[in-house]
Amino acid sequence: MFYQLLMCVLYLAVFLFAQRQVKNWIKLHAQKKQVNEVRSRLVTRLISYFMFFVTLSLMAVSLGLGYQDVSLFVSSAFAVLGVALFAQWSILSNITAGVLIFFVFPYRIGDRIRIVEKDEDMSGVIVEIALFHILIKRESGDVMTYPNSLLLQKGVVKLSNDQPLKKKPLVRRVIPKRNS
Repeated sequence: MFYQLLMCVLYLAVFLFAQRQVKNWIKLHAQKKQVNEVRSRLVTRLISYFMFFVTLSLMAVSLGLGYQDVSLFVSSAFAVLGVALFAQWSILSNITAGVLIFFVFPYRIGDRIRIVEKDEDMSGVIVEIALFHILIKRESGDVMTYPNSLLLQKGVVKLSNDQPLKKKPLVRRVIPKRNS
């Protein structure tokens, strides 16, 4: 029993050490990429939850619960989570894309970009990169919300600061006068 408790304490110590290292690494990465602090905390929290779940499973196995019991619980939890998120698959894909964008997206807040879209002018300045979406402010002042999962699927062009944004022609609506 002493050996099992010692293993649990060791697992907790490794978890706390790894959590601190991951937190510092994400914080350093976020400062380098000029990422919002709230977003870096969300990514840190998601990774910490995953690490805690793995640590808890290891502790359960070392405390004497059977490997089959723990694996049954873990697979059941993932099945319920999978069914719940399958109904909202876009949420899961946007969260995954948000984490990927945090680590590998080459553009920062304040960069002028154009998303390659044939039907709509998707150009402007990045205002915010959140966990589910990116906010782009157009030259007209409108703020556009674009989902992270779509951002990874489309081509993105970084515009230079002196290059004007592609403007759509202004369409004027003519209102006929009433004859009274």
